[in-house]
Amino acid sequence: MKITRRCFVFLALPTAATILAVTAVTPNLASSHSYLAFVGTYTTKTDSKGIYAFTFDAASGKLSGKGLAAQTPDPSWVAIHPNGKFAFAANEAGKQSTITAFSIDAQTAKFTQLNQLPAQGEDPCHLSFDKTGTYLFAANYSSGTVAVFPIQRDGKLGQPTAVVKNAGQAGPNKERQEGPHAHWVEATPNNKFVLVADLGLDRVLIYRFDATKGTLSPNDPAAVGLAAGAGPRHVALAPNGKFLYVVSELNSTVTAYSFDVSTGASQQIQVISTLPSDYHGRNDTAEIAVHPTGKWLFASNRGGDSIAVFSIDRADGTVQSAGWFPTGGKEPRHFAIDPSGHFLLAENQNTNNITVFRIDYATGALSHVAGADGIPAPVCLTFLVLH
Repeated sequence: MKITRRCFVFLALPTAATILAVTAVTPNLASSHSYLAFVGTYTTKTDSKGIYAFTFDAASGKLSGKGLAAQTPDPSWVAIHPNGKFAFAANEAGKQSTITAFSIDAQTAKFTQLNQLPAQGEDPCHLSFDKTGTYLFAANYSSGTVAVFPIQRDGKLGQPTAVVKNAGQAGPNKERQEGPHAHWVEATPNNKFVLVADLGLDRVLIYRFDATKGTLSPNDPAAVGLAAGAGPRHVALAPNGKFLYVVSELNSTVTAYSFDVSTGASQQIQVISTLPSDYHGRNDTAEIAVHPTGKWLFASNRGGDSIAVFSIDRADGTVQSAGWFPTGGKEPRHFAIDPSGHFLLAENQNTNNITVFRIDYATGALSHVAGADGIPAPVCLTFLVLH
């Protein structure tokens, strides 16, 4: 089965010479900021050419097209480097999958390719950086591998310093869990561990990360376990680093854990459905994110085609349902909170549109304020602020 993914990235227009990348949303940023939005698309069997640029008005939530930013095959994920100068795309192409490095011209909203290396696995679906910005992590879905690439001063990728294949007992879903499937990878806030959500193994694996060598080794404990057949897809960390929230694609749940960032030890504290009790149709969850205030948790439902909102008890990490909000399209594979913290953008893959919601800081409720159509299968978001 071919798994397709897309990516959508925010980049704020520069107002001074200093560039500051944001790895977590800052909710007190001026809502009048205007951002560049870069949309990665799946180019096979579509008219898409690669990554497209848009402007995003953080006062109104309006998206406006600016054309092609980079022609590149099947960019399934795009990540902006913390220095704001470079972008990296996961080119999902089976055994020919690659990772491409670009330089960014914020004035023209164009990318220039720097180099391209094999992904060290099949179908990369998620990219992230270590906390120093020295290394790029890539999760390769079909092969179940994770690769670490050093980032050179000129933005080019160096040869990988580590490639590991996830190991463990595959889950009971014979169609989706025949082996390991790395779906998400990210370093912990202290840069001591790298977490990997593996849909095939029903585990969030914990690797010790050596930031001087760029290497990965199994931790003890080696993983956070989930229910058999859950299919963990993505993970969100609370702003204080004390809690993990895992969205599981196959059983439409969020599982909350307490987490010790010094040892990697965890304790399950709650499992909750992402769906209303009266919904009985097909559903696959996709994205999960904690609002930068730490008050709200969001998760997307594909099939149910909604964003589930939960309130968070910041003392014990538990969550309570705060409602479900239709995304105005089908298959919201990904969503993101804009850099001001005021908007959530839901990308509807099968209807080629993005719906913009305003976030109510008091209740977590989402109200539809804007949108954009004619975007080929939009799916993932990340963001950057330029000053």
